[in-house]
Amino acid sequence: MEVRELLRAVLIADMARALLLAAAAFILTLIVGGYVVRELRARKIGKQIRVEGPQSHFVKSGTPTMGGVMIIATVLLLTVAFNLYERWSILLPLVVMVSFAGLGMLDDYKSLMGSRSTTHGFTPHTKMALMLTISFVAAVALYLPQPFGLQNLGRVQIPFYGQIDIGLLYIPLATLIIVGTANAVNLTDGLDSLAGWNLTLAFAAYGVITFLGGEFINLMAFCFTIVGACAAFLWFNAHPAQVFMGDTGSLALGATLAVVALQSQQWVLLPVIGFVFVAEALSVIIQTSYFKWTKRRFGEGRRIFKMAPLHHHFELLGWSETQVMQRFVLIGTIAAMIGISLALSFPIMKRSGAAQFPDRPGVELVDKQ
Repeated sequence: MEVRELLRAVLIADMARALLLAAAAFILTLIVGGYVVRELRARKIGKQIRVEGPQSHFVKSGTPTMGGVMIIATVLLLTVAFNLYERWSILLPLVVMVSFAGLGMLDDYKSLMGSRSTTHGFTPHTKMALMLTISFVAAVALYLPQPFGLQNLGRVQIPFYGQIDIGLLYIPLATLIIVGTANAVNLTDGLDSLAGWNLTLAFAAYGVITFLGGEFINLMAFCFTIVGACAAFLWFNAHPAQVFMGDTGSLALGATLAVVALQSQQWVLLPVIGFVFVAEALSVIIQTSYFKWTKRRFGEGRRIFKMAPLHHHFELLGWSETQVMQRFVLIGTIAAMIGISLALSFPIMKRSGAAQFPDRPGVELVDKQ
């Protein structure tokens, strides 16, 4: 009983620290965010709206973008200050976040300055090559044994079954998961607050999962730090938005979410917890594939959805932007709850035998029962 009480006390103390970091991130992002919005407006760093998009979005033209920098800066500062020393495994999601943020920032900047790409930023091939490179390096770092990597070694937790090891297949699969999640979040970032809310829910879900598991406490604190920063970003991104997240935020946070899922060995739950992101990405894939196929077969392209990504489809059906956002967020909330419940369907950490805390140096409890 003493061991269990000590274990509970340790976990509660870590949760308290994580929630304090979330509160600090919220306050700091609010402070930083006001300055960021003013600077973006002063420099006229405004969003270009797609001509083929819904007409109701034309009023958003010129709204400041690259707002994700307020989230990235806050998370970076608080993590380095309070969640990095002797918790070096947190370096990987942190480096991935900064790398994708840099890529997104360059893409946002190129889109504002003009580019030969029809997407106004990097050409699709260049952007994909850069994302694949960063993601592959991260996947290798996750797989390799210590001291060269985090020693995940292809492990994944399967609900109702337990842990399995997929071996070297882990590296290409992890690479695709990181790239896919980054792009899925990027596609979701098309309505005020939509991506921000669903990212808040997804990181909160993984924060709870890592807390209940007790094995990846540093990830719990990292997740809740992002939750606090995203919540503050929503202060500025609420309809009508004062600032957009841009590729700077959406690519960075999407890739980071994937790395957190992979590092916690709970990545099989990512399509559940990130259901809205998956639906948005699939709608684009289905629309594009069907259009190309029908054009080859019938001579003209046909569409399944009125417009992709999926949120535009519902806007053209007559839903207001706020209705689409709120309903998608409700779906995201239920999806996050289902993901947490699935994570509880198997023991992540043995409650008997040796209970170790790799993120808390010197803490090792042994239950001799």
